[in-house]
Amino acid sequence: MADAVVIPGGRFGAGAPLLMYAGDVAELRGATVHRYSWSQKFPKPDQPGIESWVGGEIAPLLDSISGRPLLIGKSLGTNAAALAAERTLPAVWLTPLLTLPWVVDALGGATAPFLLVGGTADKVWDGGIARRLSPHVLEVDGADHGMYVPGPLTESIAVLSHVVVAVEGFLDAIGWPS
Repeated sequence: MADAVVIPGGRFGAGAPLLMYAGDVAELRGATVHRYSWSQKFPKPDQPGIESWVGGEIAPLLDSISGRPLLIGKSLGTNAAALAAERTLPAVWLTPLLTLPWVVDALGGATAPFLLVGGTADKVWDGGIARRLSPHVLEVDGADHGMYVPGPLTESIAVLSHVVVAVEGFLDAIGWPS
């Protein structure tokens, strides 16, 4: 049996649409999905200590799961990239914090495949860095940190469907779950 761990961002929980649907993709493939909620208020998200804090929150859950779960994290949750690298875990990183050097370093040290999803209007996204780090990248023109694009709300809802397709394609490409 496969497992997936959904790691929230800082503003919304694991039930936010991007995380909910990405987790649903794993669940439809037979995975048990563990949707994590932060146990306490997190420290400043742009300080180096945040990586240790996120690791301290997520490591006990990972320790309780046998096998190699898929990690699905958004924004703040991408500070778990070091755990993914250390444990050789595949991952889906939604709106990763590519302006934080420790996140980029952890992603650069990863040997398991990962998908990066971000938008060109997101201040913490860097498409060049993303494409250097992984062959699996979905970059949405004009999307902000919430993956909203200008125009009618239906355009942003369409972006969500593109993310789902990208997650499905990524999991197919890496043969997950195997």
